[in-house]
Amino acid sequence: MTLNAALLDQFSAARILVVGDVMLDRYWFGDVSRISPEAPVPVVLVGKTEERPGGAANVARGVAALGAHCDLLSVCGDDEPGRRLEHLLKTDGVQAVLHRDPTIDTTVKLRVIGRQQQLLRIDFETQPSHEVLLTKLSGFATMLDNVDLVILSDYGKGGLRHIESMIEQCRRAGKPVLVDPKGEDYRRYRGATLLTPNKSEFRQVAGSWKSDTELAAKAEKLRAELNLDALLVTRSEEGMTLYQPGRVTHEPTHAQEVYDVSGAGDTVIATLGVAVASGIGMQDAVRLANRAAGIVVGKLGTAVVSREELRQSL
Repeated sequence: MTLNAALLDQFSAARILVVGDVMLDRYWFGDVSRISPEAPVPVVLVGKTEERPGGAANVARGVAALGAHCDLLSVCGDDEPGRRLEHLLKTDGVQAVLHRDPTIDTTVKLRVIGRQQQLLRIDFETQPSHEVLLTKLSGFATMLDNVDLVILSDYGKGGLRHIESMIEQCRRAGKPVLVDPKGEDYRRYRGATLLTPNKSEFRQVAGSWKSDTELAAKAEKLRAELNLDALLVTRSEEGMTLYQPGRVTHEPTHAQEVYDVSGAGDTVIATLGVAVASGIGMQDAVRLANRAAGIVVGKLGTAVVSREELRQSL
């Protein structure tokens, strides 16, 4: 299939469910003109602040930005950041179902930016309770009936403790399930349609390699062991490579200028999900996701790519 802008019109009919770890990304922007007299650290005079949905919430807003319908299922704290996150998602056109856990704080990542460079990141996070996660699981079964595809966005914060059951339910229902993985144990992702580790995440699980041939062998071994339809390894400046049974497809990078890679993985899986749910084949979906990644790394912070931006790149 030839990629063209008309393909993107199909995105409006796609219905995606995103499940995973949500967080609130806060940015403090300021000027740096001196070193603190108290310690050898820069003093940042904050002039502007911004807040954006992060983690699985950034995947969800990425889906919505591409014109698809997006439901989001997750857990957050019963606190100010949780309420702020819910408001931002509503503004971004995401239908969010956030189970409130009064025993935790909503995950917040605070980044301090000076002279267009990140100087510091401060994280606030706690694991959600088992009871809240079980409640979420019952909601998942209900929401599954009304979507075309599921994206499971694992940030290792505990929100996907029951991911094996979710993948099994997706498979039983005949719904493709795409997973952005985390950690060293990928057995919990067994049976997924597609896994999208980045280069360092894949190396952590499969070990290092010295050639593309060796990488392909490791990728095929993992794909077969986990009974995946496909495995996509995103390789930063080297582009991304899709491994399917008996077939390897490589897409070189489309980035014009790399400004910030945070959230690039969110954009890749959001674009893949929308494209596959729209009836576009996996290889063409990867080509679209590669285009989207090339756009988003030119933006600061957790950002998304709109359908119009993707259309212009084609």
